[in-house]
Amino acid sequence: MYRTLIEIGGFSLHTFGLLVGLGFLAGLWIANRCGERDGIPSGAISDLVIPWILLGGMLGARIVYVVTYWNEQFAGHPIGEIFQVWKGGLVFYGGLAGAALTAIVYMVRKGLPLWRVADCLAPGIALGHVFGRLGCFMNGCCHGRPSNLPWAVRFPKGVLPFEHAVHPAQLYEAALNLALCGALVAFHARRRFDGAVFAAYLIAYAFIRTFTEWFRGDYAFISDPAAGRFTPGQTTSVLILVTGIALGFTLRSRSRSTGARTSGA
Repeated sequence: MYRTLIEIGGFSLHTFGLLVGLGFLAGLWIANRCGERDGIPSGAISDLVIPWILLGGMLGARIVYVVTYWNEQFAGHPIGEIFQVWKGGLVFYGGLAGAALTAIVYMVRKGLPLWRVADCLAPGIALGHVFGRLGCFMNGCCHGRPSNLPWAVRFPKGVLPFEHAVHPAQLYEAALNLALCGALVAFHARRRFDGAVFAAYLIAYAFIRTFTEWFRGDYAFISDPAAGRFTPGQTTSVLILVTGIALGFTLRSRSRSTGARTSGA
Protein backbone atom coordinates (compact mmCIF):
# COMPACT_ATOMS: atom_id res chain seq x y z
CA MET A 1 0.00 0.00 0.00
CA TYR A 2 1.08 3.55 -0.70
CA ARG A 3 -1.23 5.80 1.25
CA THR A 4 1.29 8.63 1.01
CA LEU A 5 3.34 9.02 -2.17
CA ILE A 6 5.54 11.98 -1.24
CA GLU A 7 6.48 13.67 2.03
CA ILE A 8 8.56 16.83 1.83
CA GLY A 9 8.78 18.86 5.00
CA GLY A 10 5.21 19.47 6.09
CA PHE A 11 3.77 18.56 2.69
CA SER A 12 2.30 15.11 2.02
CA LEU A 13 0.86 13.90 -1.27
CA HIS A 14 -1.79 11.28 -0.44
CA THR A 15 -2.61 8.64 -3.04
CA PHE A 16 -6.34 8.89 -2.41
CA GLY A 17 -6.41 12.64 -2.99
CA LEU A 18 -4.25 12.35 -6.11
CA LEU A 19 -6.44 9.67 -7.68
CA VAL A 20 -9.66 11.56 -6.88
CA GLY A 21 -8.16 14.61 -8.57
CA LEU A 22 -7.13 12.56 -11.61
CA GLY A 23 -10.65 11.12 -11.68
CA PHE A 24 -12.15 14.60 -11.94
CA LEU A 25 -9.80 15.47 -14.81
CA ALA A 26 -10.50 12.21 -16.65
CA GLY A 27 -14.24 12.67 -16.21
CA LEU A 28 -14.00 16.25 -17.43
CA TRP A 29 -12.06 15.16 -20.52
CA ILE A 30 -14.63 12.61 -21.61
CA ALA A 31 -17.52 14.96 -20.79
CA ASN A 32 -15.98 17.61 -23.03
CA ARG A 33 -15.64 15.10 -25.87
CA CYS A 34 -19.32 14.22 -25.56
CA GLY A 35 -20.17 17.91 -25.37
CA GLU A 36 -18.39 18.64 -28.64
CA ARG A 37 -20.49 15.95 -30.32
CA ASP A 38 -23.68 17.55 -28.93
CA GLY A 39 -22.80 21.13 -29.81
CA ILE A 40 -22.34 22.33 -26.22
CA PRO A 41 -20.46 25.67 -26.28
CA SER A 42 -16.70 25.28 -25.89
CA GLY A 43 -15.66 25.62 -22.27
CA ALA A 44 -19.20 25.43 -20.89
CA ILE A 45 -18.75 22.00 -19.36
CA SER A 46 -15.31 22.87 -18.00
CA ASP A 47 -16.71 25.99 -16.34
CA LEU A 48 -19.45 23.87 -14.81
CA VAL A 49 -17.22 21.07 -13.52
CA ILE A 50 -14.45 23.35 -12.21
CA PRO A 51 -15.17 24.68 -9.69
CA TRP A 52 -18.93 24.13 -9.22
CA ILE A 53 -19.43 20.38 -9.58
CA LEU A 54 -16.04 19.78 -7.96
CA LEU A 55 -16.95 21.80 -4.88
CA GLY A 56 -20.56 20.59 -4.68
CA GLY A 57 -19.54 16.97 -5.09
CA MET A 58 -16.75 17.08 -2.53
CA LEU A 59 -18.92 18.93 -0.02
CA GLY A 60 -21.83 16.52 -0.38
CA ALA A 61 -19.59 13.45 -0.23
CA ARG A 62 -17.81 14.67 2.89
CA ILE A 63 -20.94 15.78 4.74
CA VAL A 64 -22.59 12.38 4.30
CA TYR A 65 -19.40 10.59 5.39
CA VAL A 66 -18.92 12.71 8.51
CA VAL A 67 -22.56 12.33 9.53
CA THR A 68 -22.46 8.57 8.93
CA TYR A 69 -19.20 7.91 10.80
CA TRP A 70 -19.33 10.70 13.38
CA ASN A 71 -19.24 8.46 16.47
CA GLU A 72 -16.60 6.11 15.09
CA GLN A 73 -14.12 8.61 13.64
CA PHE A 74 -14.84 12.22 14.59
CA ALA A 75 -16.44 12.46 18.04
CA GLY A 76 -13.79 13.60 20.52
CA HIS A 77 -11.23 14.33 17.79
CA PRO A 78 -9.93 17.74 16.65
CA ILE A 79 -12.56 19.49 14.54
CA GLY A 80 -9.98 20.01 11.79
CA GLU A 81 -10.11 16.31 10.90
CA ILE A 82 -13.52 16.90 9.32
CA PHE A 83 -11.82 18.81 6.49
CA GLN A 84 -8.99 16.34 5.77
CA VAL A 85 -10.62 14.84 2.68
CA TRP A 86 -7.26 14.08 1.07
CA LYS A 87 -6.83 11.22 3.55
CA GLY A 88 -10.06 9.52 2.43
CA GLY A 89 -13.61 9.56 3.69
CA LEU A 90 -16.06 10.39 0.92
CA VAL A 91 -19.47 8.85 0.24
CA PHE A 92 -20.21 8.60 -3.46
CA TYR A 93 -23.98 9.04 -3.25
CA GLY A 94 -23.48 12.16 -1.15
CA GLY A 95 -21.13 13.49 -3.80
CA LEU A 96 -23.59 12.67 -6.56
CA ALA A 97 -26.38 14.53 -4.78
CA GLY A 98 -24.19 17.54 -4.02
CA ALA A 99 -22.85 17.72 -7.56
CA ALA A 100 -26.32 17.34 -9.07
CA LEU A 101 -27.83 20.13 -7.00
CA THR A 102 -24.95 22.45 -7.76
CA ALA A 103 -25.06 21.63 -11.48
CA ILE A 104 -28.81 22.22 -11.75
CA VAL A 105 -28.57 25.65 -10.14
CA TYR A 106 -25.62 26.62 -12.35
CA MET A 107 -27.16 25.39 -15.62
CA VAL A 108 -30.51 27.06 -14.95
CA ARG A 109 -28.78 30.37 -14.23
CA LYS A 110 -26.58 30.07 -17.34
CA GLY A 111 -29.37 28.87 -19.61
CA LEU A 112 -27.60 25.62 -20.52
CA PRO A 113 -29.62 22.63 -21.82
CA LEU A 114 -29.98 20.69 -18.56
CA TRP A 115 -30.51 17.12 -19.74
CA ARG A 116 -28.23 17.42 -22.76
CA VAL A 117 -25.36 18.45 -20.49
CA ALA A 118 -26.31 15.72 -17.99
CA ASP A 119 -25.93 13.15 -20.79
CA CYS A 120 -22.43 14.45 -21.47
CA LEU A 121 -21.49 14.27 -17.78
CA ALA A 122 -22.76 10.72 -17.16
CA PRO A 123 -19.87 8.79 -18.79
CA GLY A 124 -17.43 11.09 -17.02
CA ILE A 125 -19.02 10.35 -13.64
CA ALA A 126 -18.52 6.63 -14.23
CA LEU A 127 -14.91 7.14 -15.33
CA GLY A 128 -14.14 9.41 -12.39
CA HIS A 129 -15.54 6.77 -10.06
CA VAL A 130 -13.00 4.27 -11.42
CA PHE A 131 -10.16 6.45 -10.14
CA GLY A 132 -11.97 7.03 -6.86
CA ARG A 133 -12.26 3.30 -6.16
CA LEU A 134 -8.61 2.79 -7.05
CA GLY A 135 -7.87 5.45 -4.45
CA CYS A 136 -10.00 3.54 -1.93
CA PHE A 137 -8.00 0.40 -2.68
CA MET A 138 -4.68 2.16 -2.10
CA ASN A 139 -6.06 3.74 1.07
CA GLY A 140 -7.55 0.53 2.49
CA CYS A 141 -11.03 1.98 2.90
CA CYS A 142 -14.28 0.50 1.53
CA HIS A 143 -12.57 -2.89 1.79
CA GLY A 144 -14.12 -6.28 1.16
CA ARG A 145 -15.13 -9.05 3.52
CA PRO A 146 -12.88 -12.08 4.21
CA SER A 147 -12.40 -14.41 1.26
CA ASN A 148 -10.43 -17.52 0.33
CA LEU A 149 -10.68 -16.93 -3.41
CA PRO A 150 -7.41 -16.99 -5.42
CA TRP A 151 -7.65 -13.26 -6.15
CA ALA A 152 -8.34 -12.22 -2.55
CA VAL A 153 -5.94 -9.57 -1.27
CA ARG A 154 -4.24 -9.13 2.10
CA PHE A 155 -3.66 -5.60 3.37
CA PRO A 156 -0.73 -4.77 5.65
CA LYS A 157 -1.20 -5.58 9.32
CA GLY A 158 -3.22 -2.95 11.17
CA VAL A 159 -4.96 -1.52 8.12
CA LEU A 160 -8.11 -3.63 8.52
CA PRO A 161 -9.89 -4.59 11.75
CA PHE A 162 -9.07 -8.24 10.98
CA GLU A 163 -6.11 -10.13 9.51
CA HIS A 164 -7.87 -12.17 6.81
CA ALA A 165 -7.45 -11.92 3.05
CA VAL A 166 -10.45 -10.05 1.62
CA HIS A 167 -12.39 -9.51 -1.57
CA PRO A 168 -10.88 -6.59 -3.56
CA ALA A 169 -14.33 -4.98 -3.50
CA GLN A 170 -12.91 -1.64 -4.58
CA LEU A 171 -11.47 -3.20 -7.73
CA TYR A 172 -14.75 -4.97 -8.51
CA GLU A 173 -16.53 -1.63 -8.54
CA ALA A 174 -13.74 0.09 -10.48
CA ALA A 175 -13.88 -2.54 -13.23
CA LEU A 176 -17.67 -2.40 -13.50
CA ASN A 177 -17.64 1.41 -13.65
CA LEU A 178 -15.04 1.30 -16.43
CA ALA A 179 -17.30 -1.03 -18.43
CA LEU A 180 -20.25 1.26 -17.68
CA CYS A 181 -18.33 4.28 -18.95
CA GLY A 182 -17.65 2.55 -22.26
CA ALA A 183 -21.29 1.51 -22.61
CA LEU A 184 -22.53 5.03 -21.89
CA VAL A 185 -20.18 6.57 -24.46
CA ALA A 186 -21.53 4.18 -27.09
CA PHE A 187 -25.12 4.86 -26.03
CA HIS A 188 -24.58 8.63 -26.09
CA ALA A 189 -24.22 8.62 -29.88
CA ARG A 190 -27.43 6.62 -30.34
CA ARG A 191 -29.78 8.04 -27.71
CA ARG A 192 -33.21 9.19 -28.84
CA PHE A 193 -33.86 11.95 -26.28
CA ASP A 194 -31.96 14.21 -23.93
CA GLY A 195 -31.53 12.71 -20.48
CA ALA A 196 -31.50 9.12 -21.71
CA VAL A 197 -27.81 8.59 -20.95
CA PHE A 198 -28.04 10.10 -17.49
CA ALA A 199 -31.12 8.00 -16.66
CA ALA A 200 -29.32 4.90 -17.94
CA TYR A 201 -26.35 5.75 -15.73
CA LEU A 202 -28.53 5.99 -12.61
CA ILE A 203 -30.21 2.66 -13.35
CA ALA A 204 -26.99 0.81 -14.21
CA TYR A 205 -25.00 2.17 -11.29
CA ALA A 206 -27.77 1.25 -8.85
CA PHE A 207 -27.35 -2.39 -9.94
CA ILE A 208 -23.54 -2.16 -9.84
CA ARG A 209 -23.53 -0.74 -6.32
CA THR A 210 -26.09 -3.24 -5.05
CA PHE A 211 -23.97 -6.09 -6.42
CA THR A 212 -20.59 -4.90 -5.12
CA GLU A 213 -22.01 -4.15 -1.66
CA TRP A 214 -22.43 -7.92 -1.17
CA PHE A 215 -18.63 -8.15 -0.99
CA ARG A 216 -18.04 -5.22 1.38
CA GLY A 217 -16.56 -5.91 4.80
CA ASP A 218 -16.35 -2.42 6.29
CA TYR A 219 -19.90 -2.40 7.66
CA ALA A 220 -21.02 -3.72 11.03
CA PHE A 221 -22.81 -6.55 9.20
CA ILE A 222 -22.59 -8.44 5.92
CA SER A 223 -25.20 -7.68 3.27
CA ASP A 224 -27.91 -10.35 3.16
CA PRO A 225 -31.04 -9.15 1.34
CA ALA A 226 -32.73 -12.53 1.87
CA ALA A 227 -32.56 -11.88 5.62
CA GLY A 228 -33.56 -8.23 5.30
CA ARG A 229 -30.04 -6.86 5.86
CA PHE A 230 -29.28 -4.10 3.42
CA THR A 231 -26.22 -1.85 3.55
CA PRO A 232 -26.70 1.93 3.36
CA GLY A 233 -25.38 1.78 -0.21
CA GLN A 234 -27.97 -0.81 -1.23
CA THR A 235 -30.81 1.10 0.38
CA THR A 236 -29.78 4.27 -1.44
CA SER A 237 -29.42 2.29 -4.66
CA VAL A 238 -33.12 1.44 -4.56
CA LEU A 239 -33.93 5.16 -4.50
CA ILE A 240 -31.48 5.85 -7.31
CA LEU A 241 -32.94 3.02 -9.39
CA VAL A 242 -36.49 4.35 -8.98
CA THR A 243 -35.27 7.87 -9.82
CA GLY A 244 -33.51 6.67 -12.95
CA ILE A 245 -36.52 4.71 -14.20
CA ALA A 246 -38.93 7.58 -13.49
CA LEU A 247 -36.62 10.09 -15.15
CA GLY A 248 -36.23 7.94 -18.25
CA PHE A 249 -39.96 7.43 -18.70
CA THR A 250 -40.74 11.11 -18.07
CA LEU A 251 -38.15 12.46 -20.50
CA ARG A 252 -39.02 9.90 -23.18
CA SER A 253 -42.70 10.82 -22.95
CA ARG A 254 -41.86 14.51 -23.18
CA SER A 255 -39.64 13.88 -26.18
CA ARG A 256 -42.40 11.97 -27.98
CA SER A 257 -44.91 14.69 -27.30
CA THR A 258 -42.64 17.32 -28.87
CA GLY A 259 -41.67 15.05 -31.76
CA ALA A 260 -37.98 15.83 -31.33
CA ARG A 261 -35.06 13.46 -30.84
CA THR A 262 -33.56 15.66 -28.18
CA SER A 263 -35.36 18.19 -26.09
CA GLY A 264 -32.44 20.57 -25.50
CA ALA A 265 -33.99 21.72 -22.23
